[in-house]
Amino acid sequence: MSNISKFMDDHFRHFNARETVAAAQAYKDQLASGNKMMVSLAGAMSTGEIGRSLAEMIRQDKVHAISCTAANLEEDIFNLMAHDEYKIVPNWRALSTEDEVELLNQGFNRVTDTCIPETVMRNIEGRLLTLWQDAADNDRPRFPYEFMYELLDDPTLEPLFQIPKENSWMLAAKEKGLPIFVPGIEDSTLGNIFAARVTQGVVSSHRAMRSGTEQMSKLIGWYQEQTNSGAEIGFFQVGGGIAGDFAICVVPTMIQDLKLDIPLWSYFCQISDAVTSYGGYSGAVPNEKITWCKLSGEAPKFMIQSDASIVAPLMFAYILGW
Repeated sequence: MSNISKFMDDHFRHFNARETVAAAQAYKDQLASGNKMMVSLAGAMSTGEIGRSLAEMIRQDKVHAISCTAANLEEDIFNLMAHDEYKIVPNWRALSTEDEVELLNQGFNRVTDTCIPETVMRNIEGRLLTLWQDAADNDRPRFPYEFMYELLDDPTLEPLFQIPKENSWMLAAKEKGLPIFVPGIEDSTLGNIFAARVTQGVVSSHRAMRSGTEQMSKLIGWYQEQTNSGAEIGFFQVGGGIAGDFAICVVPTMIQDLKLDIPLWSYFCQISDAVTSYGGYSGAVPNEKITWCKLSGEAPKFMIQSDASIVAPLMFAYILGW
């Protein structure tokens, strides 16, 4: 057994630590049984460089589909293209209003301790604009992730990479042909830019980008395809929000609205710092999902109330046997 896995087995004995190891082992058991895994990403996990471990999970067939916020979709590529130009602010809690204004004037957008340069956003916009225009003008709408896969196919891009391509989960997903479901594309930098260009008439139609309901239909088809082949599907949720809520609802949609006989999610784990008693769904304990026709009473269920930027890489390391 490798160092990280052994350390976790030896020292993660109780409380959230014990739950972390139990959830990671149950994830491994799901894969050993021939089941598949959906991973959802909320927050700013791509800016937190989750690709350093998630990409290897994808390459080793331990992730079979992803549901993520549009910010995570784009920020992995921002990091790929401009990592050396990012600014790290270790004392971010002590920043004054004047400090924040100075970062703005320098062309940075801050995410906790990490500042993303505006220049990379405009660089990627320039490359995507021609793809958006083609989709609109030729009635060839694409899903958000398909634009990104097409962007990554551009041979002029790789010489500009500023991190090892092995650390990009988007590149790993493209190479594996993973479907990526991106609800709420409009709540992102590039989604805002897309809307602005349509408003200006630079992109001729909103129809260039496939809608959220079309993505749900695609997810229905993907879920049917996997379960028809004999696999069940687990759900590993990093954070809360729309990335998790959207994807997990495909099961009740199929059972209650389409009247299909399909299996519920076979495993559930969420890493979250949301508080259950506040009434927010992101903090709901897994058992609540039973009444919504998402999980059975028998499915393994885990809620790790901790920092996903710490726990997710540890769990991925354990699953990978590092």
